[in-house]
Amino acid sequence: MRIARIEAKIHETFLALLKWREEHVSERSFKLVLAFLVGLFAAVAAFVLHGLINQIGALLTSSFNRHSANGLYLVYPVVGIYLTSLFVRYVVKDDISHGITRILYAISSKQSRLRGHNCWSSVVASAITIGFGGSVGAEAPIVLTGSAIGSNLGKLFRMDNKTLMLLVGCGAAGAIAGIFKAPIAGLVFTLEVLMIDLTMASLLPVLVSCVTATCFTYIFSGDSVLFSFHIDSGWTVERIPASILLGVTCGLISLYFIRTMTFCEGIFARFKNRTLVRLLIGGATLSLLIFLFPSLYGEGYRDINLLLNGQTQADWDGVLRNSLFSGQGNLVILYVSLVLLTKVVATSATNGGGGCGGTFAPSLFVGCFGGFLFARLWNLYNIGVYVPEKNFALLGMAGVMSGVMHAPLTGIFLIAEITGGYDLFLPLMIVSVCSYLTISIFEPHSIYGMRLAKQGKLITHHTDHAILTLMNLDSVIDRNYTPVTPDMELGKIIHKISLSRHDLLPVLDAGGNLLGEINISKLRHIVFRTELYHHFKAHQLMMPPPAMLHDDTPMTVVMKEFDRTHADGLPVLDSENHLKGYIYRQRMYGMYRKMVADMSQD
Repeated sequence: MRIARIEAKIHETFLALLKWREEHVSERSFKLVLAFLVGLFAAVAAFVLHGLINQIGALLTSSFNRHSANGLYLVYPVVGIYLTSLFVRYVVKDDISHGITRILYAISSKQSRLRGHNCWSSVVASAITIGFGGSVGAEAPIVLTGSAIGSNLGKLFRMDNKTLMLLVGCGAAGAIAGIFKAPIAGLVFTLEVLMIDLTMASLLPVLVSCVTATCFTYIFSGDSVLFSFHIDSGWTVERIPASILLGVTCGLISLYFIRTMTFCEGIFARFKNRTLVRLLIGGATLSLLIFLFPSLYGEGYRDINLLLNGQTQADWDGVLRNSLFSGQGNLVILYVSLVLLTKVVATSATNGGGGCGGTFAPSLFVGCFGGFLFARLWNLYNIGVYVPEKNFALLGMAGVMSGVMHAPLTGIFLIAEITGGYDLFLPLMIVSVCSYLTISIFEPHSIYGMRLAKQGKLITHHTDHAILTLMNLDSVIDRNYTPVTPDMELGKIIHKISLSRHDLLPVLDAGGNLLGEINISKLRHIVFRTELYHHFKAHQLMMPPPAMLHDDTPMTVVMKEFDRTHADGLPVLDSENHLKGYIYRQRMYGMYRKMVADMSQD
């Protein structure tokens, strides 16, 4: 009883706070306050996650011999995946994989509403997965966490859907800015990857979130950065051909990344409801790959830093340690090539087996190894003017990330910010743009958006398409229809017409299946001839609909069907082909115009 009184008192106080805020704080100012809080909490989440990953990893691998293979590499990843799957199945009880894809789906289909557990569940799950050696990244889980924080803060303070979308963007931008200490990259990521159009009114809150997350990350972790890089050889015009060719190569690597990831996900999807089989396949694949190539253990940032800062052959050979290749520097090209090819498989095996993590870090990892391999082969065979391998390892990171995410600006600014490689800004642009143009020939959507694009649920910067994607088909269905049976006589049909608000009467059989429809406007020549009331029945008067829709039909397709048929209304069927209702042109266009007006407001 006492607890109930306390809860009632808290609720009453909160309502009073909401009322005070509405009276004394403007909507614009309050959005900035929320953006600040979202940035702060996103920075805290990123700091906690990386702290957990480092602690778990250090605890498990501190006794490893750095110069030889370790059998525990066969055990840890499987244990991590299994613990994660138990956590998700019995604690979270919801699917938390494909973090950024889930954000895109929430924006396009759920009015930017993410579940409350997404504020913490991805942090715990990915910490277990990556800490035990899962070959995935922590960035996507943190982006999902930041966006969920923004969504739930907005819901808590009863903000409208448009503001919720903005706060989701603030959370994602703050997460990227906090993880990498790269505020510009966070802003551009929201624009390119989440497809959120930033007006002047919405630009400031996102910037506030980015700057806040970056500042608090500096407070929490000091000046340390994920990747250190010092340029030794400046870029010259003679290296333009090599930069262009590297960009094309990164685009092809991105294509391999996306296609292989999709193929592996398809394999694991066959065992969707067989957790043990997925664990055995994913765990065995991952542990074997990590045993052979320890560089695949965890996020792989150690080896990225080795390639970005290597000066001598001994430095490059550092990537071979703990592996069967250790001490054999002449095999570094073979080792790097094999790691490049198997990283995507290891990432897919981690997530497919039950782990939790993203593809953000793997794309950086593959890009770094790809850039280094390109430069090493270029110099080895004297294809052109000498190119610094560490510089091209850096450029490769931007190139593959730009291709995989279809986000060249994010690739450019992120790599420039996190490494301080602004002296390589022009080649970063060349490589990123060439990679994006190359992958666009084969894949029109990013690795995050392709799943939703196939379902017609991906929001884009095309205003018309974005509005149709945001429209909910279920909300425009008119279920107030007047059915008739196929044997109903014209006289009774006339009575039904008097009860109907629309010109279309569906003809249904006993099972609720649509046989045809009667268009009232086409009965004018007989409707007043009472002598015919017993001579015509519904099945003689009905006509097939010009088109039939289903409840999972994308709104873009619905609009095209109306344009093709010029119909005033079209029937909507459920999964069992039973009539759900009608979509009428007038109602649909009315909702469309309203959403355009709402989206156009600053």
